Amino acid sequence: MKSHKKYLWFNTPERVGFLNITRKVEEELHSSGIQEGLCLVNAMHITASVFINDDEPGLHKDYRRWLEELAPHDPSRYSHNLTGEDNGDAHHKRQIMGREVVIAVSDGKLDMGPWEQVFYGEFDGRRRKRVMVKIIGE
Repeated sequence: MKSHKKYLWFNTPERVGFLNITRKVEEELHSSGIQEGLCLVNAMHITASVFINDDEPGLHKDYRRWLEELAPHDPSRYSHNLTGEDNGDAHHKRQIMGREVVIAVSDGKLDMGPWEQVFYGEFDGRRRKRVMVKIIGE
């Protein structure tokens, strides 16, 4: 059993955004040499997310609208913002979209469905944040 860990850094130009990071995760899997195992991809910030879905612009637009309806960016709305922050909504959006994904590794490849892609979701952007990729297997 061996493992491989790498931090990837992202910075979105807008407050809310989605980046397809599938290729970067695949590059890390290739670097690891692991053929069979599991790949964890984990957002290391409490206002960011990692999730799997389709890379379709309409869907991402729908996500933005839906998340804004559920947790609007209105600093007066959240008790968290009484601490001097203005990102209470970003914490809620991250909670909805999730923290990490675990993907099976089979024959040296991410074992995902035909339309599945790995995304980094940012809800309090315009600053550098990291994602951990940890691959365990043989």
